[in-house]
Amino acid sequence: MSILTVATVPFAGQRPGTSGLRKKVTEFLQPGYLENFVEAIFNTLGDCRGKTLVVGGDGRYFNRTATGIIVRMAAAHGFARVLVGQNGILSTPAVSCVIRKHGAFGGLILSASHNPGGPDGDFGIKYNGDNGGPAPEKFTDAVYAATGTLAQYRISDAAAPALDAIGSTQFDGMQVEVIDSVADYAALMGELFDFPAIARLFASGFTMRYDGMHAVGGPYAHAIFESMLGAPAGTVINGTPLEDFGGHHPDPNPVSAAELIDIMFGADAPDFGAASDGDADRNMIVGRALAVTPSDSLAILAANATIAPGYRDGLRGIARSMPTSTAADRVARALGIPSYETPTGWKYFGNLLDAGMATLCGEESYGTGSNHIREKDGIWAILFWLNLLAATNKPVDTIVREHWARFGRNYYSRHDYEAVEVAPAEAMMAQLRERVATLAGTQLGSFTVALADDFAYTDPVDHALATGQGIRIVMTDGSRIVFRLSGTGTEGATVRLYLEQYEADPARHERDPQQALAPLAAIAEQLSQLQSRTGRSTPTVIT
Repeated sequence: MSILTVATVPFAGQRPGTSGLRKKVTEFLQPGYLENFVEAIFNTLGDCRGKTLVVGGDGRYFNRTATGIIVRMAAAHGFARVLVGQNGILSTPAVSCVIRKHGAFGGLILSASHNPGGPDGDFGIKYNGDNGGPAPEKFTDAVYAATGTLAQYRISDAAAPALDAIGSTQFDGMQVEVIDSVADYAALMGELFDFPAIARLFASGFTMRYDGMHAVGGPYAHAIFESMLGAPAGTVINGTPLEDFGGHHPDPNPVSAAELIDIMFGADAPDFGAASDGDADRNMIVGRALAVTPSDSLAILAANATIAPGYRDGLRGIARSMPTSTAADRVARALGIPSYETPTGWKYFGNLLDAGMATLCGEESYGTGSNHIREKDGIWAILFWLNLLAATNKPVDTIVREHWARFGRNYYSRHDYEAVEVAPAEAMMAQLRERVATLAGTQLGSFTVALADDFAYTDPVDHALATGQGIRIVMTDGSRIVFRLSGTGTEGATVRLYLEQYEADPARHERDPQQALAPLAAIAEQLSQLQSRTGRSTPTVIT
């Protein structure tokens, strides 16, 4: 066996987004495409000799092949050890857990998260550092610069090692350890949550449905919910990971997880429902006839955090992305702790968590997490809810409505316009940027604008500045309109419109959210001309 130096040429457009490099599978299948990007990462890391690398993914199409290529390249770059999930499977939260537990140099995660899979679907890769979190922007910028100058990459000429059986082998001078995909992560969950109390809940006849969406969360759910906690067989549905996610969109929202919603809104619904996405870092929480918004879920967990053993000492702070509703801010004020508003992207929470400034974090896009790792974590959030249900002996809808009665309700919705033409979307955002400078103090419908800007963020830890993070229009009563272009898709542009209105009066907490938010939606359309600019009369998805 020997190390090959393979001549290559740069591929255009290998710029990592907020969650790494995501492209169509057909692009990744081009000879040298994956190799170039991995070479750029390893070159940016510098001396890798003697280091430990973690590799795993969500099992989507091309996952196993890509894992083999990465292992061969790791050997060529002098890594001493690679930890690989069995069959190449590791959820994104599990990768972060394994990096931190084993003191790894970092890890490569193979996933396009909630994007569709299969030969015609999407694939993705990102690097997480030694804290277990996504690489900072200065690192990904350096990787992108490196992709533009590559002339060669290094790779072992040996065939990729087998990944089916747990155990350790030597591979071209490097130790390859195939690890149990669930074990380290499950052990950490057992430290954070009251597993005996949750087991007693299931033993009492409590019922649950977890929709694995034929994605990576299924093995974790089978092992933790059914095997460790005693939930009856059949609690987990769609629990076998498939390369194409069964032809479905593995995004845990009421539209894509329609099967779970039908179950939870039907006759004889279980007590509790939940789902996670392609790589199990997102979550949806559902009670009987009630889908809990991600913003409410973050706020409710924060308000009740001390019921879980891992959080009994209280919270240092709460962080949320700017488009996420301000419900968690109200909890932070009540608890007397700081709240932080960051750009979208989990990497922005990393510094706050590492500095001990925040404990819980969340994004409106069904992502919730804490300082236990440096990624959002779907199974963790579901276990937190199970711990809360076990501790209070109250159903989901009661917990939610009691929270609204105490803190008020933040009516909230996101309207996604997916795969629109890039030029009109960018022109709309440019026009809004020009206009927001003149909006403060003006009247829009029945609202008065208190603040309007293009959100910028100065990191309180390293003082890095992030600009152009989304247009926000904040009213004097706290209502908000936010516009963003999303960076997680692979086709065209995705325009996201966020609407939020606070309601303190419990007598007005049972309105339909879309009706409650209709006046704000009309103002948003008037300001942006979004529908005429995109040619879409309605959003692709409303959550």
